[in-house]
Amino acid sequence: MSTTTRRFVLVPGAGGVGWYWSRVAAALTEAGHIAIPIDLPGDDTAAGLAEYRDLVLAQATDGDVIVAQSMGAFTAASVCEQLDVAELVLVNAMIPVPGETAGQWWGDVGSIDARIAAADAGGYSREFDPEIYFLHDVPPEIAREGEPFQRPEADRAFGDPCLFTGWPARTRVLAGAGDRFFPLALQQRLARERIGVEPDVVPGGHLVALSNPRAVVDYLLSGD
Repeated sequence: MSTTTRRFVLVPGAGGVGWYWSRVAAALTEAGHIAIPIDLPGDDTAAGLAEYRDLVLAQATDGDVIVAQSMGAFTAASVCEQLDVAELVLVNAMIPVPGETAGQWWGDVGSIDARIAAADAGGYSREFDPEIYFLHDVPPEIAREGEPFQRPEADRAFGDPCLFTGWPARTRVLAGAGDRFFPLALQQRLARERIGVEPDVVPGGHLVALSNPRAVVDYLLSGD
């Protein structure tokens, strides 16, 4: 494995909470790399995808590895239009097509139907509850630590089209095998249809960077 120091720019999902990447960032730093968790103004009704993109671009540069969680894929896609990135890694991602909005994405990909089918198969409630769909495999002490950082995602970003023309030459997709919000079968289909890659799978739910950060870090470092 290469010992070259790399820069990892970590883009959060809805809400824009950079703390989500805290465990992954710490482990990457310990391994001798540079980790840059981005905090986005998810609750700012005046900020949308363009503002998110510009905030990431202010801290990213050519040659970086861009890592995006969930809705963060909409930001990362447009960031990669502006930079010659070493790699893009999408984690439990809302994988867009050019011009799609995050608000359209749910219906376009059949996300809700996939979530309900997985709930029925798994024997848990169809009704959305963060404890069931996000925190079911996150250690309670970590969930409590994250509570002060939580904020909602304003409607603005859901209505902005994702402006990009294609994916970087090196794009990988990482899916949590136990993701109840975006079930594995849905993620596999979208990665194949929309990017043309087979996703890699690790144990963990939707918030896999909190429930299984070691697996995420090992995966990122396997990109040497």
